[in-house]
Amino acid sequence: MDKKLFIRKHENDVILVQVYVDDIIFGSNNNTLCEKFIAAMQGEFEMSMMGELTYFLGLQVKQLKHGTFLNQSKYCFDLLKKFKMEDCKEVATPFATNCLIDADEASQQVDSTKYRWLIGSLLYLTTSKPDIQFGVCLCARFYANRKESHFKAAKRILKYLKGTTNVGLWYPCDSNITLSGFSNSDYARCKWIGKAQVALATYLDQV
Repeated sequence: MDKKLFIRKHENDVILVQVYVDDIIFGSNNNTLCEKFIAAMQGEFEMSMMGELTYFLGLQVKQLKHGTFLNQSKYCFDLLKKFKMEDCKEVATPFATNCLIDADEASQQVDSTKYRWLIGSLLYLTTSKPDIQFGVCLCARFYANRKESHFKAAKRILKYLKGTTNVGLWYPCDSNITLSGFSNSDYARCKWIGKAQVALATYLDQV
């Protein structure tokens, strides 16, 4: 549970308040609750209203009649520029299907600050781009012992972002949000799980 998220319900009405340092985002299905909250806060603190939410901490919010669209296109452009990848060649997927990333003990290490900065930036980007979640989390496993192959895999995610900067999350007003989960039968070709399956099968054959 997010300790910075406050929720108040009254019958069928609800107001949500998210606090981040000295910034506050709030919303409700009842405008009266918003007005009462504004009056209460301004009565206690010196604060200014910035109006309808459109941009917050790198997250762009576009509220339309039929739904709300979230994306981080500006954040993507800034990230590509920081790593000098704004002119890179685009790729269709964030992770290569034939890429079996492992510890890669034989390769040289890369700069720890640059690698961690990249992975941290990509992790924040998963807020609106869950399609890069798997690749970013896999690269994050090698924070302590990052090698050239790991950095190359992370940079491929940047190449994918180059062609999908405007892709985000769409939340329609007229339908319920249903979360669907999918599992790859070979666990995305994970080496560790594959080895464990072989070892288990060998053991069972011997029993």
